[in-house]
Amino acid sequence: MKSAYELAMERLQKQAPATTVTDDQKAALAEIDSSTKAKIAERELFLLDQIRKTTEPTEETALRDQLAREIRRIQQDSEDKKEKVRNGTA
Repeated sequence: MKSAYELAMERLQKQAPATTVTDDQKAALAEIDSSTKAKIAERELFLLDQIRKTTEPTEETALRDQLAREIRRIQQDSEDKKEKVRNGTA
């Protein structure tokens, strides 16, 4: 008799079969991660420096919001690129 977990895993496997990632895809994904981290670090350094220099609370808030938006955008771009690599369209 199968456990509820095993039954659930079988159903999940039928709905969305597991895919394997090739070594080339792993390398491409690692490069995307590395590039993403570098871009985020670059934007953080620049904008955090701007935040330290400002004396206006409203400008500081705007810069922090800008930083958050840019990080989200970079991460979303990274996820889009990773999905293309996983699907083999990159």
